[in-house]
Amino acid sequence: MTGIQFITDAKGRKTAAVIDLKKHRALWEDIEDVLVSRSRRHEKRIPLEKLKADLIASGKLRG
Repeated sequence: MTGIQFITDAKGRKTAAVIDLKKHRALWEDIEDVLVSRSRRHEKRIPLEKLKADLIASGKLRG
């Protein structure tokens, strides 16, 4: 795949990648989304209806 270079260790195992962001910006955005999602997987969740009600109450969303 052009625009992606792999860095390998002494045994030839891929340990890192360099991504040409001009060529693969969408790919990087997908990777970043996955990393953010994984980092937040243990956060407390808020039901959608409560979030909507809170946004309406604060004036940030019209009901």
